[in-house]
This record gives sequence, structure tokens and C-alpha cells, in this order.
Amino acid sequence: MARILVVEDNPTNMKLAVLLLERDGHEVIQASDAEEGIRLAQTRMPQLILMDVQLPGMDGLSASRLLKADAATQGIRIVALTALAMNGDREKVDAAGCDGYLAKPIRYQEFQKLVGEMLRP
Repeated sequence: MARILVVEDNPTNMKLAVLLLERDGHEVIQASDAEEGIRLAQTRMPQLILMDVQLPGMDGLSASRLLKADAATQGIRIVALTALAMNGDREKVDAAGCDGYLAKPIRYQEFQKLVGEMLRP
């Protein structure tokens, strides 16, 4: 299956995402902050990144912008994960170059469907 990078600072949310992805047969790479996520994206070249928006230090949207501006990583699909689903969030996610958006808490069927869509060529 696919190599997927999860960038998430909340241990409970990370555990759930890893469990769901591994149950579907994916290889999961984990990062707890944006800087580590960028480094792992550049070195491990995942097919998909699930990027928490609110991270310590650099936020997930800033990290997404940097990854999309880098020729080596711009083709990696990025899904923004956020607990703060508010008006205007979709526009911010789109402006950062993210390919998808998922509100937390994660709902398994919605999560699985979006991951599947993002992994299609």
C-alpha cells in the first residue's frame, strides 16, 4: 500500500490515525511537529501527508506552503487536519496548497474515503 506521513502533536490523535492507516495496510511515518514533518517528507517521500494545522512552533499550513514550494515535494498530496472547523478555514487550507481538508475528531469512514481519494493517481 502507500507510505503516509502523519504530522500530529496530539498523542491520542496520532495513535488513532496510525491505527486506522495501518489497519488498511499503509506504512505510516510519524512526526510530532512541522519541522520534523518537512524533514521526513523530504527524505522519505511519502505518497500522502496528513498535516495537523495547529502544531507547536511552525503551524501545519506554513509547513504545507514550504512543501508545495519545493520542487522535490510539491507533488506530494497534503490533507490538512483541524479541530477548528470555522468559516474561512477552507480558504486558508486551499491557499496553503493543501489537496484536502478533514475536520477532527476523525470519523473513520470519512477518513478512509478521503485517504483513498488522495491516493488515486
